[in-house]
Amino acid sequence: MLERYRTVRQAGDKEIVIRKSRFIGHIRPVETEEEAIAFVEEIKKKHWNATHNCSAYMIGERDEIQKQSDDGEPSGTAGKPILEVIKNQNLKNVAIVVTRYFGGILLGAGGLIRAYTDGAVAAIEAGEAITQVLHQEVLVELDYTWLGKAENELHNRGVRMGQTEFTDKVTLHCLPLASEAEQFMNWMTDMTQGQAAMTLGNKVYYIEGE
Repeated sequence: MLERYRTVRQAGDKEIVIRKSRFIGHIRPVETEEEAIAFVEEIKKKHWNATHNCSAYMIGERDEIQKQSDDGEPSGTAGKPILEVIKNQNLKNVAIVVTRYFGGILLGAGGLIRAYTDGAVAAIEAGEAITQVLHQEVLVELDYTWLGKAENELHNRGVRMGQTEFTDKVTLHCLPLASEAEQFMNWMTDMTQGQAAMTLGNKVYYIEGE
């Protein structure tokens, strides 16, 4: 799993007008190619009377899946520029469709490339680019006598926390960065003088800064 990657927070759309043509950029975070294809088809169905619904998507930890479609525009003037925007903004697991309603003025190849580039950028603005950071859940079991000190030290260290379970002992669900999990466990062992029992939970992504 990647330690961090950029994607978008949500589905969204934004319209811009270029020389009387309407360009509507649509975006959605996707995990699979099936999801991306379904999204493209959904937009095509919604905007069935549009002149073009051009698209691109990029999926996978190593960007294994990259597809684009000019949907009737001159070759290389629509799908490729949309895909290039995704790459230039270092986004993963996103699908973009830029819908065009022709306004009567021809843009030429250069104008089309700029227009579809701007449409893709508008879509990303609507979806809100974020950075997902991988965390490792560490379950820390302690005697109650350690709870106050542990909570204070974890707060001071800025460790992300999940739920706390109270039984005959207390279990803290700690979420350090995955890259720092081993260091965190060593620190916790030292801090509790070896009194903490720790087990690894799931790895999970959280939005950076939230």
